[in-house]
Amino acid sequence: AALPGPAPADWAQAPLDPAVRAVLVGFDEHFSYAKLCQALRYLLRGGPECLLVGTNRDHRLPLEGGTAIPGTGCLVKAVETAAQREAFIIGKPSRYMFDCVASEFNIDPSRTIMVGDRLDTDILMGNSCGLTTLLTLTGVTTLDEVKGHQESDCPARQSLVPDYYVDSIADLLPALGD
Repeated sequence: AALPGPAPADWAQAPLDPAVRAVLVGFDEHFSYAKLCQALRYLLRGGPECLLVGTNRDHRLPLEGGTAIPGTGCLVKAVETAAQREAFIIGKPSRYMFDCVASEFNIDPSRTIMVGDRLDTDILMGNSCGLTTLLTLTGVTTLDEVKGHQESDCPARQSLVPDYYVDSIADLLPALGD
């Protein structure tokens, strides 16, 4: 959405939908200053009763060839900074999504494996939910990082250590055929 008018006073006067009771921040390749203004206005109007929800805090998304683009966490942080409050994160590493799925499908954590390529989201969530964890080394994580966490005495760093790792998810294909 475009900003309504040339000046900040105009931006603060744009009509707000009275039915809005939450601001959800997710991946948005069209994130803009106008959207940030709207999010803040809804949060200020609704006060603590207006929910601020973020999908995840991934700070960057890796691309092939070692490059990356900013992740959703950058957008969440922008809204949190403007609103001066913290978002409720529903995606990894929060256990919120796992708890929803587990309650719906009666999942036994001791018989469940979390497979992922990030320590700070996938593996942390799996470990905090009591799941077996398997790291694939096809994302942003290196084996040296894992070893550093494994050798640390810090409990927070230990929570990032997977139970197993594979170079690629393709390494699991032979086992799935059995």
